[in-house]
Amino acid sequence: MPKAVAVVAGVVFHGGRILIGQRKRNDWHGLKWEFPGGKIEVGETPEQALVRELREELGIEAVIGEMMQSYQFSYNEKPPVELTFYEVTQFTGVPVNYEFEQILWEEAVRLPDYDFLEGDRDFIEFLAKRG
Repeated sequence: MPKAVAVVAGVVFHGGRILIGQRKRNDWHGLKWEFPGGKIEVGETPEQALVRELREELGIEAVIGEMMQSYQFSYNEKPPVELTFYEVTQFTGVPVNYEFEQILWEEAVRLPDYDFLEGDRDFIEFLAKRG
């Protein structure tokens, strides 16, 4: 079995809402929604990777908080992904969309209304129940 690809995602909170991004239409799984983040590079801790990804994707400097959930998910045609979600309650700068079709702020209870990546759905349910 191939080694899992380590991916971090930031749950960026502000004013009672969470920042989500829609993948570009020509990307793999185009127009699906996700949390900002990405692959952990060699030599990075998960927190360092998330700080870098949030800077690249949104132009913000984030303070990474608690790990909220972590699990493996397999997309049929790809190696498994180890998804780790971190809370981000502090950041400086105003998020700018550098990588997505669109970004928006949404309430946790409304997240199940969006067409998220399959791998994020268990976490979406967790978040929606938590409120």
